[in-house]
Amino acid sequence: MALDNPSVTAPGTSVTFINVFEITAEHLDAFVARWEERAALMSAKPGFLDSRLHRARSSENRFQLVNVAHWESQEAWEAATADTLFRERTEAARDDATTPITSSAGLYDVAVEFRAVTSPPDDRTDTTGTA
Repeated sequence: MALDNPSVTAPGTSVTFINVFEITAEHLDAFVARWEERAALMSAKPGFLDSRLHRARSSENRFQLVNVAHWESQEAWEAATADTLFRERTEAARDDATTPITSSAGLYDVAVEFRAVTSPPDDRTDTTGTA
């Protein structure tokens, strides 16, 4: 996968892999079971950091499943996804007519980040111990 966005982080830095899945409700459980097998393969690869498969709370959501995985680098992700067994299982899932699914995947860098704001101490509280 080529880096064609000039504003992204330099090669060799961590990346986020995001894959969204359109799938019908009746096929979710079977797909998740097979996804876990593929994720287990990836979790043993060098450079793998973590992965979570998110399930929509509403059946009306277009994307019923969203995978978010973190890798130490694009190079590590590329090496891991080149694994023959992983490729075979991914192609089998994609070609399985009993579980129709559409997916869209890509590597991402953080564009903007926010964290919870910690409340400052209450100015009315005497912290000097003199009150």
